[in-house]
Amino acid sequence: MLVPLYLDAAGAPHAVFTERRPELRRHAGEISFPGGRREPQDPHLWATALRETQEEIGLPPDAVELLGALQPTPTFVTNYAIYPFVGLIEPGFDWVLERAEVGQVIELSVAELRRSHAQRRLVRQGLPFRTDTYAVDGHLIWGATARIVADLLARL
Repeated sequence: MLVPLYLDAAGAPHAVFTERRPELRRHAGEISFPGGRREPQDPHLWATALRETQEEIGLPPDAVELLGALQPTPTFVTNYAIYPFVGLIEPGFDWVLERAEVGQVIELSVAELRRSHAQRRLVRQGLPFRTDTYAVDGHLIWGATARIVADLLARL
């Protein structure tokens, strides 16, 4: 998974997320970073992150400068381990969406993410639970993506 960051004209960092299409079977409408499963042709997980990001939002691998990796993050429902890599990109990229999977790209300032952190009670599949969330401009980030954001914010 790639955590794309860019600096705006004032030097403030922004993170780039995707919102999954609402009609998908799994994780419908959820906000995440671009990424997916490793394929046999991927020589390493960084290559997977770059390939998946290009497939999902059109960002070419050579437009990303690797800054480092965040800690692997487990998912509870699907039992996956997510390996997030942080990459610096230029602002103003013209996103090309994989329409079968991605509904939209969302660019959020890191400062707004930091200010929006809260514990919320959510209900999924009829089960209530309390979890860390980030809510910015009507976009709710929770679950594994919220845990990745927390790791990112702790390191910035």
